[in-house]
Amino acid sequence: MILTAPSPNFNHRTLPISMLVLHYTGMKTGVEALARLRDPTAKVSAHYLIEEDGHIFAMVAEHQRAWHAGLGCWRGITDVNSASIGIEIVNGGHDFGLPSFAEPQIKAVITLGLEIVKRHNIAAHNIVGHSDIAPGRKTDPGEHFPWQHLAKTGLGQWPKHSDLPVDNAKLYNDLAHIGYGFDNANAADIITAFQRHFLPEAISGQPCAQTCALAHTLARLTPGLDDAP
Repeated sequence: MILTAPSPNFNHRTLPISMLVLHYTGMKTGVEALARLRDPTAKVSAHYLIEEDGHIFAMVAEHQRAWHAGLGCWRGITDVNSASIGIEIVNGGHDFGLPSFAEPQIKAVITLGLEIVKRHNIAAHNIVGHSDIAPGRKTDPGEHFPWQHLAKTGLGQWPKHSDLPVDNAKLYNDLAHIGYGFDNANAADIITAFQRHFLPEAISGQPCAQTCALAHTLARLTPGLDDAP
């Protein structure tokens, strides 16, 4: 069920919609998050908020620019708000013990996300977390978010395990090709963001062999990369 809860915090887009950005609210309750996203003095918003029970609140019309992303970069786009739809998912996040996401909530994320992706023809490699576009500054939706499960439903992409031997020197080119912005964050923060999304069981910020192999596999799935190993 989608309920209407308009937020005054939006303006006009300057770019076509090409991205879907997922967040956790990082607040104690959904009621508090909803109030903040509608508070004109807070100057933050999202297009949708999804409660733990799966209820969806529509807050900003999709053709408008919601204020959910802040400073960040993805595949060269620095005004992520103008290029994206933002979904806030009610979850206390790291400040409140990083609780697991509720099953009805994830089902709602998938249903709504697939509708948005179809409506705007958003590519799988442009379905990202807040931490992907703002490494070092943001950590949401966090390492407990079920990205692999979403990818299996058609929402996003997931690299298969790779045994390709990959030189560490290739990692940074691969991460940049995937979309991470090295002009906006340092290498350790970007590696951490990648691991938080794709290797959540081994977040170190270090270029380990598995990280290098997964990044290279994912980069090869992303348009524009030479097919050579």
